[in-house]
Amino acid sequence: MSPKSHLRLGVNIDHVATIRNARGGEHPDPVRAAKLAAAAGADGITAHLREDRRHIRDGDIARLKDETGLPLNLEMAATPEMLEIALRHSPHACCIVPERREEVTTEGGLDAAGLHNHLAPVVARLSDKGIRVSLFINAETRQLEAARSLGAHIVELHTGAYCDAVIARESAKRDAELARLAEAARNGAALGLEVHAGHGLTFDTVAPVAAMPELAELNIGHFLIGEAIFTGLDASIKRMRAVMDEARHGADAGEAMGRA
Repeated sequence: MSPKSHLRLGVNIDHVATIRNARGGEHPDPVRAAKLAAAAGADGITAHLREDRRHIRDGDIARLKDETGLPLNLEMAATPEMLEIALRHSPHACCIVPERREEVTTEGGLDAAGLHNHLAPVVARLSDKGIRVSLFINAETRQLEAARSLGAHIVELHTGAYCDAVIARESAKRDAELARLAEAARNGAALGLEVHAGHGLTFDTVAPVAAMPELAELNIGHFLIGEAIFTGLDASIKRMRAVMDEARHGADAGEAMGRA
């Protein structure tokens, strides 16, 4: 597999911290999970520092950056507090996400177009610090164009609607959502954005997304941590890595046949 076609896997370790915080103390340690993820084939670590600190805590950020040896993607809301924390720690990347305290998990993409004036100084300050800026958006042309206008380096496409359609066995909606993701990936790449995807991906849903050649990275967390209860974190990440690679190999082979 050529380096160009390698699809990176970012492992989100938030929910190791969720389990730790449920009882207090220091175990299980999300940094230990990040190190295991690195050994199992992850290409990066994602962590979401929320306003209410429901999982990742401030002290985790410095340790994740300094101790894992992998690029850290810090998910954050576009608030003054989170901007200051990001500028202080200088992670490899910051992914700006919508955030509501009452939500269980991120419920949709960021309205980059509607929040343009609010986001512009945040994106500029992160970029000036040398931090790669990603916007977590729905697969919509308007949001892609806003991301480019804002000067973001990356967009991460929200795959939740597609995954929900698979769970509900709504084949028409599944196919429509996949088509929408594929079109957004193509359009994002054409705009000069690096395109990532994530939210709700599992062994059963990841292959069609991984096969999209414009995607550079998938970020997956909750499913991998849940699967680790039964098989271990090492095994769950290695299996996900294998499914992704098989899908990407198949996509590369199909493209090669089309050019022959």
